Amino acid sequence: MTTAYKKRLFLLVFVDSVIVFFSVYMSHFFLNPYVAVFDNVMIVLSATLLISHHLFSSLTGMYKKKWRYASTEELIGIFGVVTLSIIAAVLIQAIVFGNVYERALTITWMLHILLIGGVRFAWQYYRNYGMTLKPKLKKAKIKVNDPSRQRTLIVGAGAAGRMLARQMKDSKEFKGDLVGFVDDDFTLHHLTVSGLPVLGSTKNIEELAAKHQVNHIVMAMPSVKQEVIKDLIQMSKKTVKNVQTLPMIEDIALGNVSVNQIRDVQIEDLLGREPVELDIDSIESEIKGRTVMVTGAGGSIGSEICRQLVKFGPERLILLGHGENSIYTIHLELKKFDIDTELVTVIADVQDQERIFQVIQDYAPSYIYHAAAHKHVPLMEANPKEAVKNNVIGTKNVAEAAHHSGVKAFVLVSTDKAVNPPNVMGSTKRIAEMVVQNLGRKSQTKFVAVRFGNVLGSRGSVIPLFKTQIAAGGPVTVTHPDMTRYFMTIPEASRLVLQAGALARGGEVFVLDMGEPVRIVDLAKNLIHLSGFTEEQIPIHFNGIRPGEKMYEELLSENEVNKEPVFPKIFIGKTVQFDYQLVQHIVDYHSESNDDELRDYVIDLANNRLPQKMKEIQYVN
Repeated sequence: MTTAYKKRLFLLVFVDSVIVFFSVYMSHFFLNPYVAVFDNVMIVLSATLLISHHLFSSLTGMYKKKWRYASTEELIGIFGVVTLSIIAAVLIQAIVFGNVYERALTITWMLHILLIGGVRFAWQYYRNYGMTLKPKLKKAKIKVNDPSRQRTLIVGAGAAGRMLARQMKDSKEFKGDLVGFVDDDFTLHHLTVSGLPVLGSTKNIEELAAKHQVNHIVMAMPSVKQEVIKDLIQMSKKTVKNVQTLPMIEDIALGNVSVNQIRDVQIEDLLGREPVELDIDSIESEIKGRTVMVTGAGGSIGSEICRQLVKFGPERLILLGHGENSIYTIHLELKKFDIDTELVTVIADVQDQERIFQVIQDYAPSYIYHAAAHKHVPLMEANPKEAVKNNVIGTKNVAEAAHHSGVKAFVLVSTDKAVNPPNVMGSTKRIAEMVVQNLGRKSQTKFVAVRFGNVLGSRGSVIPLFKTQIAAGGPVTVTHPDMTRYFMTIPEASRLVLQAGALARGGEVFVLDMGEPVRIVDLAKNLIHLSGFTEEQIPIHFNGIRPGEKMYEELLSENEVNKEPVFPKIFIGKTVQFDYQLVQHIVDYHSESNDDELRDYVIDLANNRLPQKMKEIQYVN
């Protein structure tokens, strides 16, 4: 028996004892105000009621009830305990005194029920409603309309809606305000349910959301047909972006899910595995107090690398990018953190060799994380020259500048598409790996590459596309039912980059153990289900493999594989021999080739084959 339980039990016994004595005293006072109170009848009656009340309360579990959630069942229990106690008093009076004082016992019975029940239900009301009054008044004084605060509207004032409202009020995690309900039962309109107003019907959702500044809507009608829920979600999303659904009431009843499971789809839900938590304690000694540069700092991966980096206290963080808006956005976000790091924004194109050399010479970073790249497969297939300029020449410029300025470590963000690539994007990333591996042979700078799988939630990935398609009512488009990919989250990807920088010895290709590859169609199905729909409501259409795409990806080629991880969940690929003169040739003459020739050249080179163009001019290794 815990101390808290003992205190609670003692308090209930004490309060009930006071109520018993008070009820007996008042019944005698009402009937005979001038008669001595502490006579034999009073003493025997009080003792009998006190003992019988506590005995019957204990036997019926009255002291184990959670009165904050008391209902009619508890009221019936009170009625039974008090009535049995009075019956016991009647028997004792008849035996001891040969007489029963009916009127006194009747008044005692009524007062006993009224006070025992009243105290408990008053406590319930205070816990459910009174305790929230002061915080609400305080909030109102601070800020009447805070747009950043969650204001929730519950759709459905039935059993599920009332249960949800109660749990949200009781939850310490819920920091927002409950605005009220909407329900199509017109008899509830303008009434209060669970302490919240029923504002109107579902057809008024848009109007009510705007009027009450609602930014969060929960569908609490789990028994309603999914077609209706789908229509309500689409209607709600015209005004409110954050729309969620409650699980099926049958699942709640069976204990399979809780009403607390009303959340947005989490990226981790789609991995098919637990997220990899890398040990990044060693990174702090490398980063703290140093100058660090991130290229492509405004992109999905680059910006997350920046968020992770500032946790380790670099003296200065250089945010380099070509797009001013994305650099402005990440700079603004990082400024809100409580950090001592100096944030420097640099607008520059990695293809501009002179500018890149000047920036790196001026700021002398210790670490460079190179995340600037073109990564969209079909677009690069149609624009091979741009892919070469950005992914190959841009990488070469930054890497050579790092070598020239004596940077401690250079980390290239690569991709699993660089393994046996059949497309331009993957091929240019593999050639970029060749560039840094070649520099690593002769430089004091440690050059390494990190290969990612598909990064869930990044720009250009399938998740934002699927979410948009689901929000529009479908269909969700998938290229092929058997297409698979490796997936990782943005935080996983960024931490892998930082870990690689700390582990770098020079020339390595780091790969994260991402478990088994996931079928894209399964990813789409999971996202549809987690969004509260079925495949009948949001169908999946297959539109065929796009130019340059593979059915499956690999993390390492056969001749790169090292079986043992160098670090938990991290593998290093073996360095593969290649002819760097071929890489230099593509850098020098890419602009003179047409798109078809260039496409063939980079794919052959990336796959360690002598390009046809070289054969024609009788190039000899």
